[in-house]
This record gives sequence, structure tokens and C-alpha cells, in this order.
Amino acid sequence: MTGKVGQVIVFVGPSLPLAVARKLLDADYRPPAQAGDLYLATLERPAAICLIDGVFEAVPAVWHKEILYALTEGIPVFGASSMGALRAVELQPFGMRGVGRVFEAFASGEIEDDDEVALIHAPRQAGYRPLSEPLVNIREVLQRAVSASVVSPATKVQLVAIAKQQFYPERNWNRITALGAQEGVSTAEIERLLAFIAAEEIDVKREDALSLLRYMAEISKRGFEPFKPAFQLQHSVFFTRFTEALCEGRGNRSAEEYKGSNGED
Repeated sequence: MTGKVGQVIVFVGPSLPLAVARKLLDADYRPPAQAGDLYLATLERPAAICLIDGVFEAVPAVWHKEILYALTEGIPVFGASSMGALRAVELQPFGMRGVGRVFEAFASGEIEDDDEVALIHAPRQAGYRPLSEPLVNIREVLQRAVSASVVSPATKVQLVAIAKQQFYPERNWNRITALGAQEGVSTAEIERLLAFIAAEEIDVKREDALSLLRYMAEISKRGFEPFKPAFQLQHSVFFTRFTEALCEGRGNRSAEEYKGSNGED
């Protein structure tokens, strides 16, 4: 199944529920991207490509060169929130555009490591629901907790350090606060923090995904301008073989994979 020519293609998963995304932007929504997905999307001649979520470890991640290929084909590519923010920072000099706090934090050097946005999530059938807490969210929650006088600046630094030491699938507030208590964070601060988390529901990756889709909706009203690259893509032997294998039918995961997810038909 392929999308309509001239439609925006969006790769999204745990950062934002599909039902919410569809209310903001009429687009061709696809699962978190893996290597080859953006190249295949480019062949469909979309108006633009939005990369929010992507997979890694178990399968190859989105390749930088396929994003560059999309740009040389005149298709604007935008990124935010997760894998999209990472690739947007890396390819900003070539014209990929980033949106949101996570992108800005990577671009400024405030954060650097890929594991800042990493998490584990439920499968497609369960709507890609996050099952761990990404470090960018932990940092944001603790910063806002300091601003609200819920925890001290010293406690924020201590808990961020604890979270950073954990393997990304094991990052959750129960574990982080329990380890904090072992290292001397007061019970009162932990109780205030957990109450603050429950009340505020802070999720910077979700906020960034929303910002990107709202931005796309505004551009859609006036139409997307074709991207004009200022570079030439070098077609290596490996890239040629890679794309030939994709076009032979390996790995084209389309919007059909979203059937039935998040309560959608």
C-alpha cells in the first residue's frame, strides 16, 4: 500500500498516539521508521516527509543517506521528538529541518547522547505505548519540579545522574526515586516529586511531536515548496545495492501496518 502523491508522510509511534496525530494533520501515517523506509517513501513523491520516531538495535536505523536522497529529490524532510530530532541535528547543514525542544537541546550541545530519547514501547497492536521513560523527559520533569520548588537543584542533579546510569529500558520513576532514596534524597522530596509527576503529565517528546504536526498543518495550508539542495548526493556501490534490494520488495512497511492500531480502522 502506498500513499497519495503529494501527501505528507509521517513516521510516528511512541511519541504520539495515532488518533491524536490524525486530528492535527491529514497525512499518511506510518510506523516508526527503519533503514530504507524513507527511501521508499521518497519514491512515492510526497509533499514532505516527517520523521518523528524510528527503530534501532533490533533492525538498522534510518540511514542518513536516504534522507539526503529525499532532499536531492526536492522533498523537504522535517524531524522532531526522537529519531527525527537526532537526524535533523546531524543533517541540518544539508537542509533537514528540526522542530522542538529536543532538537534544540541536541543542536545547542545541551545534550549529546542518542540514549537521551531512547525507550522501549509496546507493539503496534497496543499503540506503541511507552514502557520506559526517556531521559529527555526525566530532565524536563526535574527542571520543572525545581522551578515549582518541588525538589532542590541538588536533588535534580542527583536524580538525573542516577537516571543516566540506568540502561534505557530500565528508566522509570519508581526505580529512579528508589535509588535516589538509597543515596539520601529525602522521603518528603520524593513524595512531592511523585505527586508532581502524576499531576503534571510532562512529556517533552509528545509536546515536540505535536509542535511538528501543527507546523506541518500550517505549511499545508499554503503548500510545500520543493526543496532546493545545495549539494550533490554521491551514489556509492553500497547505496545502489541497498536501494535495489529495497525496490525488489524487501522492507516496504506501509501505512497498512497501522490497521487496527490505536482503535483506528
